[in-house]
Amino acid sequence: MSKLKHEKTIIRHGSDILSCKGMKTEKKCIQHGTFSVYDHSLYVTSMCLTISKKLHLRVNERSLVRGALLHDFFLYDWHEPTKANRIHGFTHPGIALRNAEKVFKLNKIEKNMIKRHMFPLTPVPPRYKESAVLCVADKICATFETVDGFKTKIKKKIRRVGSNA
Repeated sequence: MSKLKHEKTIIRHGSDILSCKGMKTEKKCIQHGTFSVYDHSLYVTSMCLTISKKLHLRVNERSLVRGALLHDFFLYDWHEPTKANRIHGFTHPGIALRNAEKVFKLNKIEKNMIKRHMFPLTPVPPRYKESAVLCVADKICATFETVDGFKTKIKKKIRRVGSNA
């Protein structure tokens, strides 16, 4: 986690989450592009803290960190071609919440963050500022991760074509 913005804050509020068995599973699953679910969760958490600070929002920092770290705690590879994974975008918030509740005691803000982070894809809006910040941060990070994945694929193709010339 070196060079991660807000590293100390994330460790202070989420060290138990970062060291749990589920996070080890997240390291093995790709989220967007070349980013693992674990990397995505850290990136989103850092982005949540950045957004809340830039906008001078009064948030529950502990809940913001914990909810962001756990927002994608679904613990499976959604890229596997299964019928259930076709609707992953709609179903994974509920799965992530159930998984998180089995391991951690969550407050109402953290629960809402996990359950509502896919708004507007899922129709019920977030209830708390922390949840709204997570919605925005998740979309920003997913976009950057996906674009980075496209750039990586394009660079590999260019190198392959260049080596064949």
